[in-house]
Amino acid sequence: MSAAPPRLQPTPAPRPGIGIVHLGLGAFFRAHVAHYLADSMAASGGDWGVVGVSLRRPDARDRLVPQGCAYSAIELATDGARRRVFTLIRDVLVAPEDPGAVIVRLADPQVRLVTLTVTEKGYCLDRANGRLDLAHPDIRHDLATPDAPRSVPGFLVAGLARRRAAGLRPFTVLSCDNLPGNGPLLRAAVLDFAREGDPDLAAWIDAEGRFPSTMVDRIVPATGPGDIARLAARYGVEDAAPVQHEPFRQWVVEDDFVDGARPDLGAAGAELVADVTPFEHMKLRCLNGAHSSLAYLGALAGHETIAEAVADPAFAGFLHRLWHGEVLPGLTAPPGVDLTGYCAALLQRFANPEIRHHTAQIAMDGSQKLPQRLLAPLAENRAAGRPSAALTLAVAGWMQHVATAPELHDPLAERLRAAAKGGIAGFLDLHEVIPAALRADAGFARDLADALATLDRLGAAGAVSALAPSRLP
Repeated sequence: MSAAPPRLQPTPAPRPGIGIVHLGLGAFFRAHVAHYLADSMAASGGDWGVVGVSLRRPDARDRLVPQGCAYSAIELATDGARRRVFTLIRDVLVAPEDPGAVIVRLADPQVRLVTLTVTEKGYCLDRANGRLDLAHPDIRHDLATPDAPRSVPGFLVAGLARRRAAGLRPFTVLSCDNLPGNGPLLRAAVLDFAREGDPDLAAWIDAEGRFPSTMVDRIVPATGPGDIARLAARYGVEDAAPVQHEPFRQWVVEDDFVDGARPDLGAAGAELVADVTPFEHMKLRCLNGAHSSLAYLGALAGHETIAEAVADPAFAGFLHRLWHGEVLPGLTAPPGVDLTGYCAALLQRFANPEIRHHTAQIAMDGSQKLPQRLLAPLAENRAAGRPSAALTLAVAGWMQHVATAPELHDPLAERLRAAAKGGIAGFLDLHEVIPAALRADAGFARDLADALATLDRLGAAGAVSALAPSRLP
C-alpha cells in the first residue's frame, strides 16, 4: 500500500507583510485577484499579503491553514495543465466565530486595501433601488450590534469607525464582484449603513474613503473531490484547497485609491483606467449574459457544461445571434477593443474542453445575476426598437428552470417558486428582479409567452436552433 502524499506547505522563502484584507475567500479570488497581487509584488515589491475572511463557514480556513495558507492554481489550457503555488495569503479568519478579530484586522494601520468577492447577494441591496436594504436581517442585526456584525457593510463600517477613532486614514474598498458600477454601489451601501448609526462617521467616509470600480474576467470552474485526487496523483502532493482556471485573465481597475496606496497592478497586467463602465458592460453582457443563457437553455437541452453546449452548432449559432444581433448594437466599445473580435475570443474560451464549467453552477442565484446580464440589455433593446428574441428566450429558459429545477439555489428561492405558480404575471410581479420598463411592457409579456410556448413545443434545443442563423460568417 503506497503512502499518502505529503500535505502542501509554503516554501521557506520570505513572505510579504499583510496589507490587504479580503472578504469572501472563495475560488475566484484565489484564481484571479491573487495572481495579480503576487505578480505585482514580484515586479515591484511591497507588502500586500492577504488576510482572508470567510463570512459564513470555516471551510476555507480548515483547508488552507493546515497547509500554511499555500494553495495550487491549475491553469487548464488546451495543450495541458500548468500548476503554480501561491503563498501570499497569510491567515484566514472566520467571521461568525470571532467578528471582533475581523474588525481588529480591518483597523490594523498596515492594512491599506480591503477587497471583496462576496457575489451580488453579499451587498444586502434592495434590488428595486440599488441602495442598502435596511430591512435585511443581517443589516438589522448589525445596526443593533455594531461590534459583532454579520454583513459586508457592517464589517466595513465597523473597521472604518475603529480607524477614524484611532486617527488613521481609511482603507480603500475594492469590489471585485460582477456588478455594474460595483464601486458606487458598495459606497452607497456603506454610507447608508454609517448614516443610520453615526452621521459624522458617514461624512468622514464620504470625504476620505475611496471605492474604485473594477471589472474582473477569468473563468473559474468549481473544484471537486475528484479534481483534488487527480492533483495529488499528478503532482505528488495533498492540496485541500486547489483552484482551477482558464489561461485568460483580465482586470480593469479605476485608479482611485486612498493616498494612492495600492499594489503595482499595472506591472502585473491590470488595466488602470479612469472609467470602468464600458469594460464592465462589455463583460457582463457578452460573457456573463451568454453564460447565463447557456446555463439555462443548455441545461434544459441536456448539456452539462458550457463547452458541451457551444460544441452544439445550434448553440454556437444562438450565441452569434445573441451577440451580434442583440447585445453588441447596444454597447459602446472600450478604448482599443474590437467587440466582434472580443466575442470570437469568448467563443474559443467557452469551447475549451479542459474547463468543465457546469451549467448548474452558473444557474445559481439567477435573481441576482439576470438584471444586469440579460434584463437590462433586453429593456434597452425594446426601448430602442432593436431585436431581442434571443434575450427573451434566455429569460424564458430561466423561468422554466425556476419552475422545474428539483433544487433551486437562489436567495429569493421561495419568492421565485411562488411566482412560477402565477405564470408570466407572477414573474413580472418580481419588482426586485424585473425592471419597471419590462413589467409595464405588454409586448414583452406577449413575447415572453411566445418564447415559453416555443420551449414547450420544440424543447430548448429546438427553440435555440430556430433562432440560430442558417449559416455563420
